[in-house]
Amino acid sequence: MIGLGTWNVFDVSSRHEAETAAVLRTHVDGGTRLVDTSPMYGRAEGVLGRALAVLGARVEVVVATKIWTPSPEEGRAQLEAQLGAFGGRVDVEQIHNLVAWREHLGWLEAERDAGRIGLLGATHYREDAFEELVAVMRTGRVQSIQVPYNPVQRRCEREVLPLAAELGIGVIAMRPFAEGSLLRRPPDDPAVLPALGVETWAQALLGWCLSDRRIAVAIPATSRVEHAASNVAAGDPPWFDDDQRALVERWASGS
Repeated sequence: MIGLGTWNVFDVSSRHEAETAAVLRTHVDGGTRLVDTSPMYGRAEGVLGRALAVLGARVEVVVATKIWTPSPEEGRAQLEAQLGAFGGRVDVEQIHNLVAWREHLGWLEAERDAGRIGLLGATHYREDAFEELVAVMRTGRVQSIQVPYNPVQRRCEREVLPLAAELGIGVIAMRPFAEGSLLRRPPDDPAVLPALGVETWAQALLGWCLSDRRIAVAIPATSRVEHAASNVAAGDPPWFDDDQRALVERWASGS
C-alpha cells in the first residue's frame, strides 16, 4: 500500500494548507489509508489534522504519528496535542528514532489499553541503529516499525525484515526515494519503464519497495498533486518479480 509522508511537505503556513489538503485528497481517493507524521515535523501534525477535518476523511485514514522527546512528561503533552488534532485517537503511536523508548513504552501501553492509542511502534532512520531496533522488536511490545528502504538502502533486509515477518510486526518503509536522490537519476533507456509496467521512475521505485511483501506500506512525501496521483498508482499489483527488482536496483545504483 502507498501511504503518505508529511516530513517537510506538511510543515506549511496557513495560506498553503489548501495545497496540502489537495495532496491528501488525491491520496485518499487513490486508496491511501495511512498518513505518517511527527511533532518533529514542525506544523505538520496540525496541518494534517485540519486537512482531515476539512475533507471529512478522519475515519478513512490511519494516522501514524510519533513521540519525540527524552521526557515522558513532554511525551504525554505531545500525545494530548495529537489527540486534539486527530479527533481523540492516534491509530499508530511510534517512538521516534528510539528516543527514550524504555521510558515511554510503559505509559504508552497504558494509553493503548485505555483506547486512546491503537498500535505502538518504533522508528529509526539510521541503519546503524538497527541493532537497538531489533532489541525493541524482541521485547514483543511494539506492533509496527518504520525503517528506510529503497534500492540503495537495504541493510534492513539482513535482520529487521526477517524478524518482523517472524514476529508479525508491520513494516512502514520510509525514504523510498532516498530523500529524493534516486529521483534525480532516472533511467535514460526508454525500454526500462515499459519492462517494469510503470509510467514513471517514481512508480518503479515504489513498486520495487512494495514488491517485498514484508513491507506493509511505503510513505513517499510530496507537495504536488500530480506527484501524489503518480505515487498512489504504484500501490496495486502486479508486483515486480526478481528480474524486475534487479533491473530497478541496477539503474538506482548507477551500475
